[in-house]
Amino acid sequence: MTFDLNRHTARLLKQEPFFAALSRKIDKRASTAIPTAGVRVNPDSGQFEMLYNPEFFEEMSDTHRTGVLMHEFYHLVFEHVTGRMPAEGMSKIWNVATDLAINSHLIGKLPDKALIPGGKHFEDFKPGLSAEHYLELLKQKQQEQEESGEGQPGEGEGYETLDDHSGWSEGEESEVDNTANEIAKERLKDAVKKAVEEASKANSWGSVSQGLRQDIIDSVTTKVCWRKVLRYFIKTSQKANKRSTIKRINRRYAYVHPGKKIQRQAKIAVAIDQSGSVDNVMLSMFFAELNNLAKLAEFTVIPFDHEVDESKVYVWKKGENRRRERVLTGGTDFNAPTDYCNSHNFDGVIILTDMYAPKPKNCKAQRMWMTNAQGKTNPYFQTREKVIAID
Repeated sequence: MTFDLNRHTARLLKQEPFFAALSRKIDKRASTAIPTAGVRVNPDSGQFEMLYNPEFFEEMSDTHRTGVLMHEFYHLVFEHVTGRMPAEGMSKIWNVATDLAINSHLIGKLPDKALIPGGKHFEDFKPGLSAEHYLELLKQKQQEQEESGEGQPGEGEGYETLDDHSGWSEGEESEVDNTANEIAKERLKDAVKKAVEEASKANSWGSVSQGLRQDIIDSVTTKVCWRKVLRYFIKTSQKANKRSTIKRINRRYAYVHPGKKIQRQAKIAVAIDQSGSVDNVMLSMFFAELNNLAKLAEFTVIPFDHEVDESKVYVWKKGENRRRERVLTGGTDFNAPTDYCNSHNFDGVIILTDMYAPKPKNCKAQRMWMTNAQGKTNPYFQTREKVIAID
C-alpha cells in the first residue's frame, strides 16, 4: 500500500505542537516527480504545498519522517521559499546554506544524507548560524578549494541536499508570479501566527529552542498595517486566468508552444454602514487607498442600514470623488448586504461599520470587516473573519 503522509502527520507531530498547527495549513501531495520531498508555492492558487515521494517516506523510521516534516516547515518559517533569495546564479549554494541552517536544529532527527554543520564536508562549520552566514562560509570554502585545486565543479555542486528546492522563487526563472508569491507570504504569516498561538496556549513548543521561539514570535507580532491587510484581502479574492501569449517563452517547450500569461481580477463588494459611526475621515482614508488598488479589482459600493437600496448601488471608478452622503437612516442589519452579495456572485466582501449590530449569516465570498478602534476592541459580536481597524 502506498504511503499516505496525510494519514500519519498528526501522529508524527504529536510531540511538536507548533509544527502540528502549521502542518494543518499546508497541503501535502504525493508525487513521484521528485525523489524526496519539497515545499513550494502553487503558481495557480498562491497556496503553500508540500510534495513528497511516498517511497522516500516509506523507507524511513518515524523519527526521520518527523525530522523531514519539520525540515520542510522550517523552510517556510524562515522564508526560504518566498523571500531571502540570494543573487542570481547562487541558487545551488544557497540551497546548501539553507539546509545547513535548518539542520542545525534537527541534529539526530534526519536521515544520514542530511547536510549537518560539523558533519561530513562541514567539519569546521559551527551549528546555529543563519543561512546567510553559511552562504558566506560556503563561498569562502569554495574559493579556498579552487585555489588549492580541490574545488567542487561549480557553485554548490557536489553536495546533495536532503530535499527538493526546485519550486522556490528565483526571480524571472520562477513559475510563481509576484502576486501569487505575495499572497503566499501573507498566508504564511497568518498560519505561523496561529501556530504560535496554539503552541503558546498549550505551553509547549516541542523541540523548538527558546531562541528560535522568540525569533518566530517577533516575526508575527509587528503592528498590523490596515492598508497591507486590505491589499492582501483583495489579492486573495482574485481569480487567476491564464492565456497563451507569444511574448513569453514556454519554459518547457521553448519556441514550440507559446508561453502563459496569468491575469488576475476580482469583483469586490464594499458595503458601507449608514450609521453615523462610519465618519467621513474613515471613508476618505478608505477610498484614497482604493485608488492605489484600482488595477486589482472592480469595486461595487453598497450603502445599507436594515436594507440595501439597489438604486444607490454603484461601481466605483479610480479617482472618483463622488459625494458620500448618507442615503439611508434606519437601524443596522448586516444580513441586508450579505443577502445582496450572496445573490450577485462577488469574489470578496468588505463591510465598513462600527460592528454594532447582531452577527449576520454566512457569506458565500470571503468577508472582511473594516471598522474604527472601538469596533475592533469591543465589537457587538465575535467572528473568526478578519477584522481590521482603519487608523
